[in-house]
Amino acid sequence: MARQPDGPPPPPTVQKLRLRYTKRGPLRFASHRDLARALERALRRAEVPMAFSAGFSPHPKISYMGAAPTGAASEAEYFEIGLSARRDPEQVRAALDASLPPGIDVLECVEALEGSGSLADRLDATRWRIDLPGVDADELSAAVQELLAREVVLVAKRTKNGLRDVDARAAVVRAAVAVEAGCAILHVVVRQLTPTVRPDDVMAALAAVADLRPPLPIRAVREAQGRLDDSGEVADPLGPDRAVRSCCQEERAQV
Repeated sequence: MARQPDGPPPPPTVQKLRLRYTKRGPLRFASHRDLARALERALRRAEVPMAFSAGFSPHPKISYMGAAPTGAASEAEYFEIGLSARRDPEQVRAALDASLPPGIDVLECVEALEGSGSLADRLDATRWRIDLPGVDADELSAAVQELLAREVVLVAKRTKNGLRDVDARAAVVRAAVAVEAGCAILHVVVRQLTPTVRPDDVMAALAAVADLRPPLPIRAVREAQGRLDDSGEVADPLGPDRAVRSCCQEERAQV
């Protein structure tokens, strides 16, 4: 007979919250594991009543979604938490934000209501901003046009199973070039395939098709993460939660 864990079972999850946070400044060099530890410590300091898993090693119910790579900043990181007692989402956001170091800013917290679907299913694309100091905008535009004209662009990508060739072109939905303060900027939307195509893979693809090699380190910022809509834009993944909440509030007001 299997041994049963001692003590009472953990309290059930009575509320699920979804949060968006940033990764800015020096903290863009923090690993996903470091960020997860910081968030879990902050949840304890903020006294958020977390729900825990059952078993001999209970863990707080936290799910992280599509973390940005180490070295990249982000305005759109997401995670989901289960609570053992109901709390006001804005109060949780403010308390958690105050418990985190500068650079990890909790921008939004919404309640996930029944019928709103899965958050993970809403994250299938990312919009990146890539600053390329020292690169001529016309040269970048020509390289981007060459990339978009190709059907396949293979780049070598290091995975947990070693180097493998990945088709970076298949992930690129659209790309455009801009100039700000004399710096060439690439705005690119990529599908989140497996393995994930990241900014360094896009730059490897530009090097492969046009020998574009920036003389200075690039700066990548994830501007948005969500579901790809019919126009090629990245939709807000928390939008369905707000829509369900608004609908419920209208129904209660009519009663």
